[in-house]
Amino acid sequence: MGTWDIGPFDNDCAADWCDGLEDADPAERVGLIRQALREAAEETGFLDSREGERAIAAAAVIRSQLPGGAPLASSYAPDFLVGGDRVEVPADLPTLAVRALDRVLAADSEWAELWEETNDRDAAFAVVRGLRAELHATAP
Repeated sequence: MGTWDIGPFDNDCAADWCDGLEDADPAERVGLIRQALREAAEETGFLDSREGERAIAAAAVIRSQLPGGAPLASSYAPDFLVGGDRVEVPADLPTLAVRALDRVLAADSEWAELWEETNDRDAAFAVVRGLRAELHATAP
């Protein structure tokens, strides 16, 4: 697992996804966020950890852009967001993010399986559950 901490951006896959979001044309960013969430939310088989890690990062991006969302401070988050730029979040994305995070936390998720095997299991799950709760509270 190319993971160095429990935060939403603290793994190779999420950091690479954030680099792609940074490099994308601003008009394409919402589509990339939606794609990352759909890949996790709509997976009906075993959810690969890479899809889960991208979904967590995308959900954290969404949460940061909603009213009351904490600004992103991670050095692995997209620089344009850390610098104060914005992404307009369509009304349906928080609900999609909740569905994606539910899949990440499910028993048939490689992300969940990998964290089950670590001493940081509770903390990692708490980060994702907290993010899910915040998004659920803002979903229409």
